[in-house]
Amino acid sequence: MCGTLEGAPVAMTNQSDEFLPTRLSLLGRLKDWADQRSWQEFFDTYHRLIHRVAIKAGLTASEAQDVVQETVVAVAQHIAEFRADVARGSFKAWLLQITRRRIADQFEKRARDARLAAALPPAADVRSRPRGPDEGTRTATLDRVPDPAGIELEHQWEEEWRKHVLEAATARVKAQVSAKQFQIFELSVLREWPVTKVARTLGVSVASVYLARHRVGSRLRKETRRLEASGRP
Repeated sequence: MCGTLEGAPVAMTNQSDEFLPTRLSLLGRLKDWADQRSWQEFFDTYHRLIHRVAIKAGLTASEAQDVVQETVVAVAQHIAEFRADVARGSFKAWLLQITRRRIADQFEKRARDARLAAALPPAADVRSRPRGPDEGTRTATLDRVPDPAGIELEHQWEEEWRKHVLEAATARVKAQVSAKQFQIFELSVLREWPVTKVARTLGVSVASVYLARHRVGSRLRKETRRLEASGRP
């Protein structure tokens, strides 16, 4: 179980750094712990972001999953503290604050486990047992870990946050256009296939490829700007 949130509560705002589709209505519904649908929506939106940042901070896959679970628990414990107060900061910053603390908790736990293991007398059955998938990389990983409270984690958070914006915008645009148009856009823009190859593969004209690229690309830019500007779907 995670500890309490350090420092004063940071309120949610819809400033330009509110990239993900965090709706005021969703955050309000999260105050009801029994609203499983809303909590599932929150988890689906943010768990990849939190997991990726934890991995980049130097945690193993299992440790990163613990960070995800403990971060969600901490959000549940403190969601009632949210107020729509622009002067007090953003939801993005608040979520980073919680995630950073949970990452630090994992490093502290790892250090405690290492001290405990060093204090135990060697045992043949322990030395000879197969190591788990995460164990062989623990020392090397710990050596290269940045300070969870440092600026590097903020850079990682920003990078992953922007990825999430693009993923959210792309998913929305995909639902707005035809399957053929999105396929053309995916191959020619996202996968960077030559226009002639896309046209030949999909049996369409080169002009159709350029038209789909323009239409889908325009929608994607518009959707991205909308998420960045307001944080609303």
